[in-house]
Amino acid sequence: MAVVQKITGDVSISGNLVLGPTSTISPTRPRTELALESLAVYPIPANQWFVFDSGQPLPSTAAADDCGVTVGTHGTGTPVLTAGDVKNTASTRYARTQVALPPEYSAGQTVTIRVSGATKTTVASTSSTVDLQVYKTDRAGAVDGSDLCATSAQSINSTTFGDKDFTITSTSLEPGDILDVLLSLAYSDTATATAVTPTVTVELLCDIRG
Repeated sequence: MAVVQKITGDVSISGNLVLGPTSTISPTRPRTELALESLAVYPIPANQWFVFDSGQPLPSTAAADDCGVTVGTHGTGTPVLTAGDVKNTASTRYARTQVALPPEYSAGQTVTIRVSGATKTTVASTSSTVDLQVYKTDRAGAVDGSDLCATSAQSINSTTFGDKDFTITSTSLEPGDILDVLLSLAYSDTATATAVTPTVTVELLCDIRG
C-alpha cells in the first residue's frame, strides 16, 4: 500500500521533479480559492445592440426613438452607438442588449457598466445625457426583481469622450445571469448650426476569480 505523506511547509527543488509512470499532480482548486480580480473588462460590441421594442438590428442611421450604429471606415474608425445628428431637437433615443455575466464572475461582487460618451462635432445647447435601466432576467422570459442600475443619468455633453460608470446592484447576481440593458440617449438642442451627435461605446466590468 502506498504511503501518503503530507508536507505542510514550503518546498524548494533545485533540480528536476521526476514523476513515476503512475504518478500524478492534481493542482485543481475551486474557483473560490483563486485571487479576486477587480473590475475585469468585457466590451459590449455595438452590433450586439438592437431596437428596444422590436428586437430588430439597429439601423445604420438613428431615427424615430431608435439609436443607430455608425460603423466607421475600417482602419480609421470603429462601430459606435449614436443618436444621430440631433441639432435643433429635443427627445430620447434607445438601444437594448442582453449581457451574460461570465463564468468567472464572483457571485455578489461588484458589477459596473461603463459608458464612454461624447457629443461629437458640437455640444448640445441645453443637454446631452446617457442613462441605463438594467434588469436581471429569469429562465421564463421575465424580469427577476426591479431595476438594478443605481446610478442616475449622466451628462455626455462634451466633444471629448469621457467614462461614465453606472453601478449595478449585484447582491443577487451570480455567474451566468443575463442582464437586460436599456440604454437611453436624451438630448435637447436649440439653434445650433453644426452637427450635434451623442455617441457612446459600452463595457461590462465585474469582479472575477480566474
